Amino acid sequence: MPRIPEARVLIVATDGFEDWELFGPRQILQERGAEVVLATLKLDPIQGTVHDDPGRTIRPDLTIDDVRADDFAALVLPGGVRNPDQLRMHGNVIQLIQAFARAGKPIGAICHAPWLLVEADLLRGRTATSWPSIRTDVRNAGATIVDEPAVTDGNIVTSRNPDDVEAFTNALIDLIEDQPDVTEIDVETEATA
Repeated sequence: MPRIPEARVLIVATDGFEDWELFGPRQILQERGAEVVLATLKLDPIQGTVHDDPGRTIRPDLTIDDVRADDFAALVLPGGVRNPDQLRMHGNVIQLIQAFARAGKPIGAICHAPWLLVEADLLRGRTATSWPSIRTDVRNAGATIVDEPAVTDGNIVTSRNPDDVEAFTNALIDLIEDQPDVTEIDVETEATA
């Protein structure tokens, strides 16, 4: 895997993302030299939230349909309630997440974003964390739940909330820099193992 200054990292989000869970990892990754690209459903600016209040807006670089997992070293999935709840209803988003998983590339999901990992069937047999209100969903998807700022299991990092952004991003950076090159794996076979 590339060093961070050589890495291209994809963030996937839509309206309702938790402000610091997108802008925090983006800022930390950019400060470390990574190229960070934002993809969403349309090219219109998306609106963040700070808990339930309006947050900042940001213009995406690409649409989900224009993204190929092969072009990126890692994937970041911010939380917020509405953001992952909307994204998990789009098959192209779930297919993209699964493409990162098949390639063994690091995937980071914070707060409510593990809902997307549930939808992609990537948590079975893993240890993970999330926002407290979705832990039952994560557990029902086959994960063992722990209450820690950042949990790494294989190529997936999960985290609980905006207060954990630094630990979450550092764990993702460690995966990007330390994970050896891997061959494509069959997500369905892995999920049933």
